[in-house]
Amino acid sequence: MDLSEKNMPKLFEKFILEYYRKEHPEYHANASQISWQIDNGFDTMLPKMHSDIMLQKGNDVLIIDAKYYSNMTQKQFGIHTLHSNNLYQIFTYVKNKDKELQNSEHSVSGLLLYAKTDEEIVPDGIYLMSGNQISVKTLDLNCNFDEIRYQLDEIIISHFKCKTR
Repeated sequence: MDLSEKNMPKLFEKFILEYYRKEHPEYHANASQISWQIDNGFDTMLPKMHSDIMLQKGNDVLIIDAKYYSNMTQKQFGIHTLHSNNLYQIFTYVKNKDKELQNSEHSVSGLLLYAKTDEEIVPDGIYLMSGNQISVKTLDLNCNFDEIRYQLDEIIISHFKCKTR
C-alpha cells in the first residue's frame, strides 16, 4: 500500500470507521450516503453526500467527518479559524440527516475530527447550531495504541452517554 501524503486522509477515515465497527458493535458504524432533503423534488444536479463515519444507536446519530491535513486551521489576518468548507460540509450533513429523521424522536450531531499536527493551535470545541451540536476535536496519533483507543472511546462515551439514559 502506498502511504504517500495523498493517501493518508483516506487511511485516517478508514481507520476510524473500522475501529468503531470492530471495537463498538453496539453502535451501527458505516460510511453512509445522506439524502438531500429537497422541498421541490428537483435534485438532478446535486452531488452525492457521503459521510466518512456515521455512528448510530437507535435514533441517535453522530456523523464524523475525518480530516487529515498538514494545517488543522486556516489563518487569515493573523486569526486562526476552522476550515470554512469543513464546517459547511458537516453542517449540511447534519441538517439533512436531521430533516430525514424528523418524523421520529431522534438526535443528530456532527463531529469534525482532525488528525493532530504539531501546530500550536488545536481545534477543540462544541457549538450548538440551529438546534444541532457540531463538535470539533483532534485525535493524537503520535502515541501508543492504548491512548488512541482511549481518545476514540471518549468521543462516543461523551456523545452517547447523555442520550442513552
